Amino acid sequence: MTETTPSLTRQEIAGEASLLDTAERTATQMRQTTEAYPDMTMADAYAIQNAWLQLRLDRGEVLAGHKIGLTSRAMQAAMNISTPDSGFITNTMVFEPNSSLDSAHFCDPKIEVELSFVLAQDLSGANLDVDDVLDATAHVSPAVELIAARSFRRDPTTGRTRTVLDTISDNAADAGIVSGGVHVAPREIDLRWISALAYRNGTIEETGVAAGVLDHPAQGIVWLARRYHEHGLRLEAGQSILSGSFTRPIDIRPGDHFRFDYGPLGSFELDFT
Repeated sequence: MTETTPSLTRQEIAGEASLLDTAERTATQMRQTTEAYPDMTMADAYAIQNAWLQLRLDRGEVLAGHKIGLTSRAMQAAMNISTPDSGFITNTMVFEPNSSLDSAHFCDPKIEVELSFVLAQDLSGANLDVDDVLDATAHVSPAVELIAARSFRRDPTTGRTRTVLDTISDNAADAGIVSGGVHVAPREIDLRWISALAYRNGTIEETGVAAGVLDHPAQGIVWLARRYHEHGLRLEAGQSILSGSFTRPIDIRPGDHFRFDYGPLGSFELDFT
């Protein structure tokens, strides 16, 4: 068995994907995947994620993009991993800025401050670098990621915390994307120095600078495009790529009002009922 070959059976992978899908659709958290399969591998986790994506595509959803997570050294250390992770974004996970969302539709929701790269060209290759990503990008915009935990972050009965394999199976915790503010060409400004202020109910909760993502927000996309290339896949023109958070996640509660201020790149708001 190779590093990229799942150890779980197709039936086990499909069954776990179905459980996560039901948890998402009912906003009811489930037990951790590694509780059922303690010897599962990272290949298993991505296989479950891919099976879940296929369930959604079979329902008529359309792949709209990807997210990259665990891009900071602190988060990698916390999850005992030395590489980022990734998840999918479908059209039903794209929400409008300055709108209101129902927090009850999400499992244990949080929000993170990011940048979104919208591709003008397909992107794939074993030796890609930041310049290749910038060349392939139509524009970059301020964005936030909604994250959720379909499986318990901490099991309420046992106290067991979920592992990075649980998170990857759970679509790298991705629940949605909101893009707002001003679109900029990828070389119009130094993307490393884009900064943001995140306010909840008028109180500043988090600040960050985009260089916190692997020293350049395009580096995560380099990683993802190389990883996809290994599997014969590519990032496609028109897709939005969330490049990784440069703040800690902020809890979302019913009644919360958020404002995200990116300075020269504008601001946008979100309300949660």
